[in-house]
Amino acid sequence: MTGPAAIRAALPHRYPMLLVDRILTVSADEIRSVKAVTLNEPWYARLGEEPSKADFAYPDFLLLESWTQTAGLLATRSEEEPADGRTMLFGSMRDVEFHRRVFPGDVLEHHVRLQRAVNDTLVFEGSSRIGDEPVLTIGTVTVAFRPREQLDPEHAGRNSAPLTGSQRGEKS
Repeated sequence: MTGPAAIRAALPHRYPMLLVDRILTVSADEIRSVKAVTLNEPWYARLGEEPSKADFAYPDFLLLESWTQTAGLLATRSEEEPADGRTMLFGSMRDVEFHRRVFPGDVLEHHVRLQRAVNDTLVFEGSSRIGDEPVLTIGTVTVAFRPREQLDPEHAGRNSAPLTGSQRGEKS
């Protein structure tokens, strides 16, 4: 079992966006982690005096974020070379299904499996459960590592040319 210090060392996320509490098991191609959903999380601060039950539902995008952080933990472990100087980018997601809502008091268990690795690109699949009940199924998620200086010219030093408008995604 791996705790918060190792998770913080492996991921750049911090409060309130560090959404993995503990790693239960990890191997070269699989990981299981836990995320406990609590009412003290900042997304619940907006609730009024008389919220409905639906208002307490954990946001789907945070459920996905928590699962992908678990995939990120496996990705950094699966890399043959340390990720130093490189940034992990999440690409596409396919076949994502939400099976039920998550509420404060629920303890999520994320299961992530490395489907394949090609150079610096990894493909994962998996699910999230509360006990034996499925909450989320993910067919595939693609992750790629890229040199930080290619993504952030400011960190590349004086020899880097600034990005052009089209490289920044601007339309001409």
